[in-house]
Amino acid sequence: MKLLRVGTAGAETPALLDADGTLRDLSGLVPDIDGALLADDAALGRIRTAAEAGELPALDATGLRVGPPIARIGKIVCIGLNYHDHARETGAEPPAEPVIFFKAADTVVGPHDTVLVPRKSEKTDWEVELAVVIGRTARYLDSHEAALAHVAGYAVAHDVSEREFQIERGGTWDKGKNCETFNPLGPWLVTTDEIPDPQNLSLKLWVNGELKQNGTTAEQIFPVAEVVRYVSQFMTLYPGDVINTGTPAGVALGQPEPKPFLRAGDVVELEIEGLGRQRQEFKDA
Repeated sequence: MKLLRVGTAGAETPALLDADGTLRDLSGLVPDIDGALLADDAALGRIRTAAEAGELPALDATGLRVGPPIARIGKIVCIGLNYHDHARETGAEPPAEPVIFFKAADTVVGPHDTVLVPRKSEKTDWEVELAVVIGRTARYLDSHEAALAHVAGYAVAHDVSEREFQIERGGTWDKGKNCETFNPLGPWLVTTDEIPDPQNLSLKLWVNGELKQNGTTAEQIFPVAEVVRYVSQFMTLYPGDVINTGTPAGVALGQPEPKPFLRAGDVVELEIEGLGRQRQEFKDA
């Protein structure tokens, strides 16, 4: 299933995109798409049954904003330097264990919402990423099979980053990762039955129409199953939590000088195979 949330920011309603590309209203079945829904197999079953029976009312998508596909996200765990090609382009050694940092849930915006270039920023960068959405509480998982069984689905994430704040200003990476609007998510949460192999997905990103990133999740140093298993050794993952699993080569940081960092007026588009497409215009904060 392709689950999404539509409407004005803060007042989104749940919806489903059916196999024919028609937007369907879920508000009569469930209050929202959030961790509580993802952990409720019976509710998900009711959605699936109603969709297959053609019982869900159609929505007019004309002019309708698409919001983040998940409400009330508890935490966003991010994995840094998780692609072999990205490590090579930045001159970094591939990590021996996953590099973990966090993004605050309030960085999340819709897939087509405006992204703000922070004040005094000179090095705002792009990163297309596969987001893993947790569907069952995960603690100390002991196998890759168990890890994947705790995943509800996948989505496109844009891990927007400010490299000076991240790398040159001391401390951890978090200053360069948590600026407002720095995590567009969606358009859909795609359930795992539609993504049989998360290690076989293409990722692409364009800046002002020019292809910058063209990678595959096969290049991940730590695959999705290992990332979920590993993270569960250090923290409890709850339904609705999100893991951003890293970005392939092609970011501005890895390009020759002068590096083409983002400015107000730039347009970034990104997509992951089977998970949909995003488009953001950048403006000054």
